[in-house]
Amino acid sequence: MPARIVDEPLGIECAFSDATTVTISFGECPNPALARELLNGLVELIHPHGRVDASSTVEMYVNAARAMVKALDAGGFTGSATALSRARLAEHWWGVSHQAEAAGRRMLSAFDEQAQLLQPEVRELVRGRAFNRTVARTPLAPYGEREWQQLQEACRTVVQESYTAHRRALAAAEEGQDPRHGGWTEPNVHWQLVHRGPITADEIGADLGWSSGWVRQKVPALTQATIALFPDVSTTLAYRLLFATYTGIVPDGVDDLCVEGLDWAGDGVVLLDYLKGRTAKESTTLNRRAVRLLEQWLQHSAASRRHAPREYRDALWLRHVPGSVGGPWHKNPITTHTVRAWMAKHQVSGEDGKPLKIHESRIRTTFQSLRDRRSWFGSTRATVDPNHTPRVEGDHYLTVTTPAQRDNVETIIESAQADLLRKSRPPLVLTDTQIADFAGEFPDRVADMGLDDAAVSELVSGERDVFVAACTDPLSGLHGPAGKPCPARPWVCALCPLAIFTPRHVPNLLRMKAFFSRQWRQTPAAQFMAVFGPYAQRVDEVLDVFRAHDAQLVLRAADAVADTDAELPLLPEERTQ
Repeated sequence: MPARIVDEPLGIECAFSDATTVTISFGECPNPALARELLNGLVELIHPHGRVDASSTVEMYVNAARAMVKALDAGGFTGSATALSRARLAEHWWGVSHQAEAAGRRMLSAFDEQAQLLQPEVRELVRGRAFNRTVARTPLAPYGEREWQQLQEACRTVVQESYTAHRRALAAAEEGQDPRHGGWTEPNVHWQLVHRGPITADEIGADLGWSSGWVRQKVPALTQATIALFPDVSTTLAYRLLFATYTGIVPDGVDDLCVEGLDWAGDGVVLLDYLKGRTAKESTTLNRRAVRLLEQWLQHSAASRRHAPREYRDALWLRHVPGSVGGPWHKNPITTHTVRAWMAKHQVSGEDGKPLKIHESRIRTTFQSLRDRRSWFGSTRATVDPNHTPRVEGDHYLTVTTPAQRDNVETIIESAQADLLRKSRPPLVLTDTQIADFAGEFPDRVADMGLDDAAVSELVSGERDVFVAACTDPLSGLHGPAGKPCPARPWVCALCPLAIFTPRHVPNLLRMKAFFSRQWRQTPAAQFMAVFGPYAQRVDEVLDVFRAHDAQLVLRAADAVADTDAELPLLPEERTQ
């Protein structure tokens, strides 16, 4: 049974989804009118109308209502909620805890949705931002990759199977006719449901003049057809969870979405308006996957919207649950008990092997941590959410990582720092005279590189030449496994700290410069700068040094450059011709 108010003594009686019941007395009540209105709001928050589904939570709400009534009475207020003023309510909430304030706001808001009795300025205050901050707690870590993938695969499977059954049922209905004339056949059952809406076996018997007992024998076919045509809670939950993983919208925003909040800007773009409890109304542009899923859900739930009561049709997550308390149509948030049962049924497990616990805030955190940075349109101060400060962003999204993610981040940072150090070092360029006296004129460089006389001899003779330079240690493992030949591409050597450039390398440097010019002509500027930009700049620096020492050397070497890919050791995908 749904929750209801008890008069003697004043209190609330409710039943939960696990079949337990509880009755909680309001106790001493100096203002029965206001107390009853707060309890009326609480009724709308309790299962099956809302998410409250535990006796301890109901007791917390009753305690908050009791404290609110007593505090206002002590301040001289003895009227009903209609007489509440913005100043009096703000004064009370400034002096209570975050939990008490949140409970009072929710009860007054739920009461006002039903009765519409609050003054406009009070209604604005009740639905606005909280005065008291939440208690600091450790943010939830993102779901693991296996958990995230398993959740999405389970949702996709349910969505695909239910939508296929829905289309099959619609096709069967097109082949059927009115059972009054065609009898009880599967196509005719579907026709009856599509045109008359979901009805029970007794209603069909009364409508068609058949015995209810005979109709009940056909109930399995009727039940299956009803579930196929009118999405139930399992199908709706799968769509809802998958939509949340595609968009990262906060849980309260997903729950309260309505069809009117969808602003279609063309065939494939949707601007979605939603409510976020912390910052009120927000908007976002949905990505392509979310738009396709939303289009499919609207088609899947179209039959439900035609037959549901008018006040239910605008709710995005409309579902049909026959035989449930309060009627078969529901639009309220899905309870945690239902979510846990769904996870167990579809064998979605966590890292501990138990059914995955859905903390919908973690869905948002995981979406942010896995989001493709190429589609990141953050604010100018480089935060994920413009409503957050950079410090909050770092605490909630950057530091909430798994050990594997932290290792990857540290590796990226170390690589970036090493690249900066390499770019800051000038290229080691030797003229013919300097080559002859290498060991004598460059003792510091020789010591830094750990070269002995044999290594210097090999460098001078060209035995350690790669394409554009001579390498002081090809087996160092700087760009690959230590002890094995370096696997770096030819242009990578331009920025390598082990590279030494001599006059004999000028022709290949010019060939590399020509290769960069061909790549520039056929590659977008942003992509070229990301892949080849630093190396092209270093090649120009090296050639400028040689021009300063001997301009004719560079001019003579240019005559040997044919400007073709055949001059370079390239892979097929790297060719420009």
